[in-house]
Amino acid sequence: MLNRTIAPPIIDPVAFDIKLPAYKKYILTNGIEVFAVDMGTEDTLMVNWVFAAGNWFENKKAVAAATNFLLKNGTSKRSAFDINEHFEFYGSYLNRACYNETSEITLHTLSKHINELLPVVAELVQDSVFPQEELNIYAQNAQQRLKVNLQKSEFVAGRLIDAYLFGDNHPYGKYLNLGDYAAVTREDVVSFYNDYYKEGRCVIFVAGKLPKDLIESLEKNFGKLPLKPRSLVAETIQHPLQPAAEKKHYIVNDPDGVQSAIRIARPFPNRKHPDFQKVLVLNNVLGGFFGSRLMGNIREDKGYTYGIYSYLMNFTSESGWMVSTEAGRDVTAETVKEIYIELQQLRDEEIDDEELMMTRNSMIGTILGDLDGPFQVIGRWKNMILNNVDDDYFERGVQIIKTITAKELHELANKYLAPEEFYELVVI
Repeated sequence: MLNRTIAPPIIDPVAFDIKLPAYKKYILTNGIEVFAVDMGTEDTLMVNWVFAAGNWFENKKAVAAATNFLLKNGTSKRSAFDINEHFEFYGSYLNRACYNETSEITLHTLSKHINELLPVVAELVQDSVFPQEELNIYAQNAQQRLKVNLQKSEFVAGRLIDAYLFGDNHPYGKYLNLGDYAAVTREDVVSFYNDYYKEGRCVIFVAGKLPKDLIESLEKNFGKLPLKPRSLVAETIQHPLQPAAEKKHYIVNDPDGVQSAIRIARPFPNRKHPDFQKVLVLNNVLGGFFGSRLMGNIREDKGYTYGIYSYLMNFTSESGWMVSTEAGRDVTAETVKEIYIELQQLRDEEIDDEELMMTRNSMIGTILGDLDGPFQVIGRWKNMILNNVDDDYFERGVQIIKTITAKELHELANKYLAPEEFYELVVI
């Protein structure tokens, strides 16, 4: 019998042998890949269709996002109301999202209802009609949201720093103005839909408690469609980087504002670079979690901000290393100064064993939490598959966290944390 008067032993997360549960891969008749993770005890299911249809492929701003959003807003057989009613009747949730390289349709449902829902998703992919009135409503709502967001310094800072890093004509850096929504025509949307959805490149991810006939149902509804398998299509369409010549920018968005948005960032190689996973550890020391140096100095010690973080951008072709925070207007200059001090200290001195162990435990603990369920597991696989890294990438990353030395981190800091490499943006 368990003796509850004796505390159980404390085991550091780094002692765990973490394995990413495997997926099964299927290929439909038309070549579409299906990556499936069958796990969990609840009768729930997620199906995620990923298309090569992000803003990387559009010739006019806002077309990719508008097309993706309006997929649910009417087919030749169903109105937008009918479509939403159908999914709600079965207690399911259908969402869509548009990113830089990809766009997605995601279905969450009880496993037993999947055969009633897949045909309607296929209908959206092949028979969306994009009514003009729905496009008008979308443009009006998007313009209103943008007007509101443009009053927020953190929103302005988020879009401008990307433009400085990559160029405002690059898919990673371009941002939308009010007139861009009004300029999108139904013909633009239909053309993009025909090229990148009806006959587009697609990959499917499924996770949860999988019904026995799921692959058969996917084959029936999607295996005969004129879709094409995924490929490195983004590499066939080149978008040259055009970073800003000036690296320091100070913008007054609200003359009466009491808080500033601060973004300090540098370009960085994508996750295929041999230093990427190692720098993830260095980033955690700098600002990747609540116990990081930036948080300890600027939040806990100085009290300049409620939170400050650093992270590597999750882009496929290029990446960036970002420090992000909001601070009081009167302490903005001091906040920026302290950020550079932390960068310099990482370059000057090796971190000690205690801090390195805390960082290791934090990162491994985060990974353990992220693998708590089938949807999180397929999310890890999806990120690796879409970035075209090998299946050992996850385990290599875990080993790097466990074994990287203070000396290696010091060398990386001197390689990548030189202040002259960073773009600095303050928006009041």
